[in-house]
Amino acid sequence: MKNTLWAVILGICLVVSASIVSFTFYKVRSLDNALSVVGSARIRVNSDIVRWTAMLSTTIPEENLKDGYRKMSNDLNLVLEFYKKNGIDTKTLAISPVSAERPWIYGSQQDVKETILRQTVEMQSSDLEKVTTLAKNFQELLDEGVNFSTQSLEYYYSKLPDLRVSLLTEAMNDAKARAEKIAQSSGKKVGSLKSASMGVVQVLAPNSTEVSDYGSYDTATIEKEVMVTVRATFLLK
Repeated sequence: MKNTLWAVILGICLVVSASIVSFTFYKVRSLDNALSVVGSARIRVNSDIVRWTAMLSTTIPEENLKDGYRKMSNDLNLVLEFYKKNGIDTKTLAISPVSAERPWIYGSQQDVKETILRQTVEMQSSDLEKVTTLAKNFQELLDEGVNFSTQSLEYYYSKLPDLRVSLLTEAMNDAKARAEKIAQSSGKKVGSLKSASMGVVQVLAPNSTEVSDYGSYDTATIEKEVMVTVRATFLLK
């Protein structure tokens, strides 16, 4: 009976072992019979939102700090009048509090200590042409004694989420076309899709190749190129 029992157990072990080996071999063969490719799609768009951040500042002796804040208040009023005169709704502006900074000059033994007061004025608009023109032409503020400057002028595309979905389909078609070309060289055909993953979205300046692994968003140009990539794995037959 003992010999018979051991023979049965040994037989079961052999069957199980053979099954594991067969399954592993099948999985390895399946992995070898797959092809991974990267597809992409790119389209040019025009920005529809501009964000303009401007700054006004003044530098005064530390003992005249009260006069400095008074000047900042007067300068801000002149800036708001400038915006109103050029058709900008001042209620939409984001105006920061006045910040104070004492500049440090290395090795200086100056007796007079100065303070720099700064304040930013930020706005967003869909009128790119008007805002771009204003951001470059504010000489009248300088003539009135306002130390005014453009900090940044950034352009954005608001329909990016919808565009990304449509580009994903094109990127998948591109990936399949590439897979078919590669498969033809080995005498095989592309079968069903095994897996797919979307890459990061790249918003680039026209004709730019400066992509990033974490995605990029160019804000310096009105015209942009949006690129989407997808990594797809197809079974071969």
